[in-house]
Amino acid sequence: MDNLSYKTISANKATVEKNWVVVDADSKVLGRLASDVAKIIRGKNKPSYTPNVDCGDNVIVVNADKVKMTGKKWTDKVYVSHTGYPGGQKKTTPNELKAKSSTLLVERAVRGMLPKNRLGSALFGNLYVYEGAEHPHEAQQPKEIKL
Repeated sequence: MDNLSYKTISANKATVEKNWVVVDADSKVLGRLASDVAKIIRGKNKPSYTPNVDCGDNVIVVNADKVKMTGKKWTDKVYVSHTGYPGGQKKTTPNELKAKSSTLLVERAVRGMLPKNRLGSALFGNLYVYEGAEHPHEAQQPKEIKL
């Protein structure tokens, strides 16, 4: 038996099979939803997962306005950002962020669970979040996934 016959097959951009998936966020806990979505975007649910390749699926999250948070996180959790200027620290609560747009909550949670590099930025482009139950991606024939 040839000892070189068992080679690990790594996926690359040409051999990756990308699908479209719909996730319903209605009454789901934000962090648990975001971790499952991040796994799908990264491709960790596939047997052909390769860490340095975008091998995940395109994910459409609908009903982002109906997402839940446990405990008193709506008022007590604080998102901190900095403009880069002296005294430029800004603090926001999930209530304030949801008042702007509830898609920002889901996007921010998923982005935090992706790698902090060029691949992570590219992977984030595979996420589409919508407040209502409608989305404009019917042409891609997405499959619905229960989380």
